[in-house]
Amino acid sequence: MDPRDAVVTTKAAIGSLGGGFMLSREVKALCERHGLGGREMYFRGRCGVLGEVDADVVVAAVVFFHPGHVRESWEGGRKIAAEEAAALYASACHDWGRRRLAGLREADRLSELLAVVADRSDPFCAPLFAGWRAMPRPDGGPALTAHLLHVVRELRGALHAVAVVSCGVGPLEATLVAGDGVGAPVSFDRTSDFARFLAWPEPYPQPSPEAVERRARAEELTDDLLARAFSVLGPAELAELTALLGQASEVALTR
Repeated sequence: MDPRDAVVTTKAAIGSLGGGFMLSREVKALCERHGLGGREMYFRGRCGVLGEVDADVVVAAVVFFHPGHVRESWEGGRKIAAEEAAALYASACHDWGRRRLAGLREADRLSELLAVVADRSDPFCAPLFAGWRAMPRPDGGPALTAHLLHVVRELRGALHAVAVVSCGVGPLEATLVAGDGVGAPVSFDRTSDFARFLAWPEPYPQPSPEAVERRARAEELTDDLLARAFSVLGPAELAELTALLGQASEVALTR
């Protein structure tokens, strides 16, 4: 298996597994314990790795959400310090992994392969990936697998944002054409539903045929960029990674 084939084949699994904890009972419990709304915890937790920054820094990092919603949520969650929020969010990710991936017998091997990809990738234009890669990691098992799945998901998300911008597509336009390209945390029947999820106000414009074409190019470019990161693994390792991610997806569905 070559790197690009592996990237395309594992896209859905990395998107769903890497972000699976974000709407989990573990994160809901965090919100209840600390008195934050779901989006406040999401932005403070996911983006707390950036530090106690101005909200516009977070807007620049997350790309696809409506900027006003990002600012409101980031500022609304300041009762928890950024570093603490990131640690809490990471702990929820790890607990989710222990619960949902408990039946994955080769969790440590999957973690080993994901770590090679993450640790040998360039952090250019990927601040959230760089921040999560630098976070303390669990010792092993499903918790570490969940952590690294999220790290690699952040890498793809960052590269996707680069690809979308370079192809001349705006964040809302990209969402209305084909979603966010990294795997939405829940299923949507229509792209307009996902635009609402990302807090973009209606009414939504009809994307032009040119926008559809540019968005398709952006998806291909995303795969090309991530293939460079996957190229640190040999063909047999890529096949193994693909198989293990398939197993992880099946295990997660049963928990």
